[in-house]
Amino acid sequence: MARFDVYANPGSHAATTPYLLDVQSDLLDGLDSRMVVPLRSLKTFPKVKLSSRLTPIFTIEGEDFLLETPKMGAVPQRLLKAPVTSLTQQQDQIMAALDFLFQGY
Repeated sequence: MARFDVYANPGSHAATTPYLLDVQSDLLDGLDSRMVVPLRSLKTFPKVKLSSRLTPIFTIEGEDFLLETPKMGAVPQRLLKAPVTSLTQQQDQIMAALDFLFQGY
């Protein structure tokens, strides 16, 4: 498992939120859980104005997804199978969203 890898969502909301982004430090691979942020399809997201700093948009396989940073949570590591892609190239945006959530800046 690697930080910023994207996994298929095995949960009941996979139709609207098909992906989970792993944001946990690789130094903590020994834990049996991973911190993830849901990636929700923009097609199913209500048309509300959200801070792009808190909820940036990423394109995966030609479709746009909203990073639902406020809905971050832990999932058992065993539920995350093979990564679909990696958002390592967008780590600055991801870290800015996490900083904004926790620090307010």
